[in-house]
Amino acid sequence: MTEAPNLAPDAFRGTAEAYLRGRPPYPRALLQPLVAAAAPTQPSALLDLACGPGRVALDLAAEFDRVLAIDLELEMIEVGRREAARRGVDNVRWFVGRAEDAEASATSFDLITVGEAFHRLDQALIVAKAREWLKPGGCLATLGADGVLGGEAPWQHAAATIAHRWMRRAFPNGWAQARSGAATRPDEIERVFEAAGFVDVASRRVREEQVWTVDAVVSHFRSMSVCSDRALGDDAAAFEGELRSVLTPLAGGGELREEARFGFTIGRRPPE
Repeated sequence: MTEAPNLAPDAFRGTAEAYLRGRPPYPRALLQPLVAAAAPTQPSALLDLACGPGRVALDLAAEFDRVLAIDLELEMIEVGRREAARRGVDNVRWFVGRAEDAEASATSFDLITVGEAFHRLDQALIVAKAREWLKPGGCLATLGADGVLGGEAPWQHAAATIAHRWMRRAFPNGWAQARSGAATRPDEIERVFEAAGFVDVASRRVREEQVWTVDAVVSHFRSMSVCSDRALGDDAAAFEGELRSVLTPLAGGGELREEARFGFTIGRRPPE
């Protein structure tokens, strides 16, 4: 079965800078419970799969002795390296490649994360490998956020209406939310984890106020496989122009506010 074009392996090519600027950081209220659950032991290690420009890896790097981050796109890795240097983070090793092709020593990680990419991966293979790579008692976690298209604020509804109109032009045969048969809802992901032998499986949601600028919203859309400059092609400039013309009057004081929703699903390799 042929997957939708926005699920192609190179769908995020050219989006790394926009991804860095347009994807809000995960709140500490979401990240701290992940570290607490994993209870890292010395020497501690984190593996971030499909890492993008390091949105998870860089924010958790201070909690671990070493961090490995892997992404399919060289550009994502290059942007992640530059951002690590800017932040003074020096314990992350970066690799280019498919998450499914990654190799690692058994029982070598305290925590393995997949941020906003689990729906694009071979889930059964990833959870099986993660169970082998985790230390006994270590944790696998998928993270996600609703993003602008899933937001509840009036300005987000306006932006989503514009985006969907241009997306229909770019994808006349439609687009997909996930790989065929992939688990996407927390309860579905929990069942995938449990089927692979993980225990203490649970999901958590948090809300946190997020303040956007119009520039950040534009970057957010450019970071998406369905609204990137590459996806929209010759329509990209017109899409951005309409988005700015609608959002700018709504941005009081230059700000657009929402109560952002983030979440994770976590599972533990059984202690031995």
